[in-house]
Amino acid sequence: MSNTEMVEEKPAKVLLGEIVAKHYQEAWDAKNRGEKVGWCASNFPQEILETMDIKVVYPENQAAAISAKGGGQRMCETAENAGYSNDICAYARISLAYMDVKDAPELNMPQPDFVACCNNICNCMIKWYENIAKELDIPLILIDVPYNDEYEAGDDRVEYLKGQFDHAIKQLEDITGKKWDDKRFEKVMEISQRTGKAWLEATGYAKYTPSPFSGFDVFNHMAVAVCARGKEESAIAFEKLTKEFEENVKTGKSTFKGEEKYRIIFEGIACWPHLRHTFKQLKDGGVNVCGTVYADAFGYIYNNTYELMQAYCGTPNAISYERSLDMRLKLVEENNIDGMLVHINRSCKQWSGIMYEMEREFRERTGLPTATFDGDQADPRNFSDAQYDTRVQGLIEVMEANKAAKMKGEH
Repeated sequence: MSNTEMVEEKPAKVLLGEIVAKHYQEAWDAKNRGEKVGWCASNFPQEILETMDIKVVYPENQAAAISAKGGGQRMCETAENAGYSNDICAYARISLAYMDVKDAPELNMPQPDFVACCNNICNCMIKWYENIAKELDIPLILIDVPYNDEYEAGDDRVEYLKGQFDHAIKQLEDITGKKWDDKRFEKVMEISQRTGKAWLEATGYAKYTPSPFSGFDVFNHMAVAVCARGKEESAIAFEKLTKEFEENVKTGKSTFKGEEKYRIIFEGIACWPHLRHTFKQLKDGGVNVCGTVYADAFGYIYNNTYELMQAYCGTPNAISYERSLDMRLKLVEENNIDGMLVHINRSCKQWSGIMYEMEREFRERTGLPTATFDGDQADPRNFSDAQYDTRVQGLIEVMEANKAAKMKGEH
C-alpha cells in the first residue's frame, strides 16, 4: 500500500489536524537549522513563500488558537500593559504580546527573522507588522494591495501589484539566500488551485438541505486554507473532505447533531473566545450555519499569474460594498437561507464598519430576518452571553413565524 493510499484512509479532519501540526513543526525545524523564518499575514500571496520553500507562521492563526483556548484576555492585557490601546485589533495585541513574552502555553511558534505583510485585510495590519519589525529590528516585506472600488481589479492594479511581487521576491532572496524558480512557481499555483477549488467545493455542499456538515466545522478546518494552500497534502485533505460531504448527502448524514430547523449566514469572523457558547445556542435552537463569507475568502481561484494577482485584490475587506453585498445575496440564492446573524466584531472595524448598512439592505433585498450581536474575534471581554442569547432567540422566533406563514400559504 502506498503512503498516499494510507493517508487517504484517514478522515479529512484528522488529515487537516496533522497538516497544521506539521506546519508548525516544520517552522521549528527550520528555525533550529538556522534558516530564516517569518511571520506572515493570512492573505499574503503564499505562493511566493511556498515556491521558495521559506517557512512562515501566521500570527492570526496563533491568536485565534490562543483565544479559543482561553488565553486571549491574558495576552491582550499583556499588550495593554505595554502601552497598546484596547481599541486596536485583538489579534494584533496578542501577537505583540507574544513578541514580548515569547511564550504562550496554548500555542507557541518561532520568533520571526522577518515579517511579510499586505493590507488587503486592513491597514491596522501594516502598523502591527511595522511595529514588530521596528521592535525586533528585522526586515518588513509589504505588498500594498489597492482597494477596489470597481467590481474587478483592472490592469492598472495588477501592474501595480506585479512590481511589488518582483520586489518582494528579491527581498526574500536577499534575506534567506533561497532562489526563485519559475517552474516550481507554476507547480505551486497548480496545487494551490486544487486546494482552493476543493475547499470551495466542500463548503459549497451547504447548498443541500439538510446540510451535510455543521457550519462551525468550517471554522475549525480553515486554518489549513490559510497556512498550507500550496501543499499537495492540503489539496488531498480538502478533496477528501469533499468526498465525505458528498457521501453524507447520499446517505442523509450530517456532522450537525440535531434537527436542522433553520439555516443561517454567520456574518463575520468567528467569536473564538466564545466559540462553544455561540455554537451551542444555535445548535440547541436547531440553527445550522449554512453560509459564511469569512471561510470562503481563503479559496483563491485563478488560472494564471495575472488572475492570481486579481484574486488577492478580491479579499472581502478589499472590495466594494456592492460586490460584498452580492456575495451575501449569492449565498441566500444558492443555500436556502432563512436568516442572517451578524457579528459586530470590535477588533475588525474594517469588516464590521459596513455591516449596519449591509444588514439593512440585505434585509430589504431578501425579506429575511437578521440579528446582530457585539463580540470580538479574540478579546473575550467584548462579548455578553445574555445579549447573544437574546438576539439569537429573537432571530429564531422570526424565522419560525416566517416558516409558519409560508406553510399556511402553501395549504
